[in-house]
Amino acid sequence: MTYVDGFIVPVPKKKLAAYKKLAKLGCKIWMEHGALEYKECQADDVSWGKRTSFPRSVKLKSAEVVFFSYIVYKSRKHRDAVMKKVMADKRLAHMMDPKTHPFDAKRMIFGGFKTVVES
Repeated sequence: MTYVDGFIVPVPKKKLAAYKKLAKLGCKIWMEHGALEYKECQADDVSWGKRTSFPRSVKLKSAEVVFFSYIVYKSRKHRDAVMKKVMADKRLAHMMDPKTHPFDAKRMIFGGFKTVVES
């Protein structure tokens, strides 16, 4: 079964172009280092839940849009190997600098997931 890193990110609408540019660079880096898939998905049919929802999870503001993103690997071991290469990639330094993030990284949610069902 595959392994997935998932992310939920609030992105200011006025910084969508910068975020997409950063996401394209991230995609290039992860795929070059062996990721199987890299997806950046902008909310389209996402409502505010009464208790929980994607917007609530990141305390989404009216001038923001939520992104759900994920990276797929062969396994946890494969993910760890890919991440080691990604973290050593000098192009990542720009991406990791909080001053250049086109979103509030403090409200980003992320984690690694074992796949239990797939087709």
